[in-house]
Amino acid sequence: MERLLLDQNLAREIELAEAQAAVACVEKLNERQPDAGGAVEPIAGGYAIYCGANSPITQAVALGLSGSVSAEEFDRLEGFYFDREEPVRVETCPLADANLFEHYGHRGYRVTEFSNVMARRVVKQQDVNLNGIEVRRADRDELDLWTLAVSQGFRETVPVTQEILVVMKMFAMAKDTECYLARIGGRVVGGATLALRGRIAGLFGASTLPEFRKRGVQTALLHARLERAAEAGCELAVSLAEPGSVSQRNITRQGFETLYTRVKFERACPTAKAGEA
Repeated sequence: MERLLLDQNLAREIELAEAQAAVACVEKLNERQPDAGGAVEPIAGGYAIYCGANSPITQAVALGLSGSVSAEEFDRLEGFYFDREEPVRVETCPLADANLFEHYGHRGYRVTEFSNVMARRVVKQQDVNLNGIEVRRADRDELDLWTLAVSQGFRETVPVTQEILVVMKMFAMAKDTECYLARIGGRVVGGATLALRGRIAGLFGASTLPEFRKRGVQTALLHARLERAAEAGCELAVSLAEPGSVSQRNITRQGFETLYTRVKFERACPTAKAGEA
């Protein structure tokens, strides 16, 4: 398979595809729960997104990939989150404009997370042995089941709270997002999402219940979503993984390559009470 060549245009396209999936989640939250306070603000070529306190979707994405970031824009970024007594968290591509990193240094940001952005071209899938694992798109009346299964699969790192369940369901219901359930012997064992954004297929949010890991569930979910991405006419599949993780190894086996390592920069809200940020 032909290797991908990374440049700023491709990085911007990938980052904006993820940002737009998060924006769609906020739009669905505001449609279903108008008092929830979801908000989105375009800033510095990307988006500042608020989808509830401490939500994994509450962060800024794709900043600095369309040119220099002014001090005024950075002030707006911080004001967007600090006005909501929320830390500023920015997923940052290494190809962002250099002055964005200068702002982080001048204002006391710290690094809290790394993630590999992995991609491959979308081609028609070859038949694979799924070891008895059935994967299919979740029906509308199965979204609560999907939400619970995926949340439980992440419970070691993200506690399963009612707030998280609400956000996960809004993500599942967002425009151009599809949800998939994996079953073994009829029992749900994992799930994942597919965000269709133009030529980009975002393979996000995959998790497996702990007792069913190392049985090929992630591979089956990847295969099903790649097949659907080809059917939808997407050209590029993108997924995220913690560097050195089992997820990264699984994704690499499916022909993905690491395009770049993204860094999350964070600054606590100065007015938040101790222990809240």
